Amino acid sequence: MKLDEIDRRILRALQRDGRLQNVELAREVCLSPSPCWRRVRLLEEAGVIERYVAVLNAAKVGKGLTVFARVWLKGQDAATVDHFTNAIRDLPEVLECHLMAGDCDFLLRVVAADLDEYRHFQIHHLTRIEGVQSVKSEIPMQQIKLTPSLPV
Repeated sequence: MKLDEIDRRILRALQRDGRLQNVELAREVCLSPSPCWRRVRLLEEAGVIERYVAVLNAAKVGKGLTVFARVWLKGQDAATVDHFTNAIRDLPEVLECHLMAGDCDFLLRVVAADLDEYRHFQIHHLTRIEGVQSVKSEIPMQQIKLTPSLPV
C-alpha cells in the first residue's frame, strides 16, 4: 500500500492516541469524518495498522526491571532454532526476541519485578530451553528513550 501524506497524518495521530474518535481524528488530519473512517479501515485491512493497544507503565504494574539477554544456542540448525523460538513465544516475560547476525544467536528484551525475579526466570525457564548453550544478561542503567511510535 502506498501511503500519502494524509495517511501518514492519520498514522501519526493514532500512534499518539489510539483512542481518538473518528470525528476528532478527521478534524486533526483535515478530512471530513466519512473519508477519514474509510482511510482508517483501508489502513487496517492492508495491515498497516495491526492492532490497537494500551501502553502500560512497567514499574506501576510491578515489572520495572528490563534486562537484555544475549542467547547462544548449541547449534544453528532449523530444529534447534525452531524449538527455541517456539519456547520463547510461551514466555510472557520476553517482550522482544530477535534472531541476530553477529556475536549471539538471539537478543531478548525481558521484564521482571527485580533482579531476583529475573534470575529465577533465567534459571528456571530460559536456560532450561533445550539447545541453549549460554545466556549473558545486560542490565540498562537508565532508559533514555522508549517509544512504540514509528516515524511515518
